[in-house]
Amino acid sequence: MKNRVCELLGIQYPVFQGAMAWLADGKLAAAVSNAGGLGIIAGGNAPGDIVREEIRKAKELTDKPFGVNIMLLSPFKEEVIQVVLEEKVACVTTGAGNPGRYIQAFHEAGIKVIPVVPSVALAKKMEKLGADAIIAEGNEAGGHIGKLTSMVLWPQVSDAVSIPVIGAGGIADHRGVDAAFILGAEGVQLGTYFIPAEECKAHENYKTMVLEASDIDTTVTGRPTGHPVQVLRNKLSRKFEELEKRGAALDEYEELGKGALYQSVIVGDLDRGSFMSGQIAGMVKKRGTCKELLDSLIEGSQYIQKA
Repeated sequence: MKNRVCELLGIQYPVFQGAMAWLADGKLAAAVSNAGGLGIIAGGNAPGDIVREEIRKAKELTDKPFGVNIMLLSPFKEEVIQVVLEEKVACVTTGAGNPGRYIQAFHEAGIKVIPVVPSVALAKKMEKLGADAIIAEGNEAGGHIGKLTSMVLWPQVSDAVSIPVIGAGGIADHRGVDAAFILGAEGVQLGTYFIPAEECKAHENYKTMVLEASDIDTTVTGRPTGHPVQVLRNKLSRKFEELEKRGAALDEYEELGKGALYQSVIVGDLDRGSFMSGQIAGMVKKRGTCKELLDSLIEGSQYIQKA
């Protein structure tokens, strides 16, 4: 495609795989990149050596560009950033903080910088600091979310900046892809859509929960902490809601959430796991390889031309 996002990164389709904590590893990222999109490894709170291992795993599985997501609140961010600079991945996406002080170093290493933003103000600031593109993520997304929906965020961010905008949050088929482009985006990012992929490490219980979800099966937990998280409803999410109702102390939220992602992704504990998912889980009904899922996503799109 002759598209600014594709040309920026050297990819076939302007489709990013979201950086889902514990799920987005080197295998999943490589599979999405091999399918023509941009796979992204989630750094999360992992130390540098773990991130390096996943990067090298991806390099063994693909010769296509892929990225790494760096959570700037991670206690290991400095070592992860150093690893990324040394490994020279195609791009970094960032969340939970301001990447401004690192942008020059990334650019000197030939790495594109694409922050995830929830607002116009932050998008404009990132452009001013030298970001190469922006991921505008609406609160329909899974995991940590902002306040604005994709419908109102995408066009406002697209109007406010001159760099390419990638729309994220609430996309599950070609209609969502086209909606993002109509509202000003030049690319899309999906996370929940790829959870049922064969190459995704999610426990079978996690995949089944997504595939069997209805339109109202997600909820937002942890709002009082300032870091709300969208998840599939289960016993754990109800406990979080109980904490909120009685005005619990913040350390109670932290204690309840300890190890919850491990319980969902690795153990598949339906009661104790935090099954992060976007609101579009009710639309995700397909299994398959990343290539099959990506092909299905863009089939019928008026804005992404299938090769």
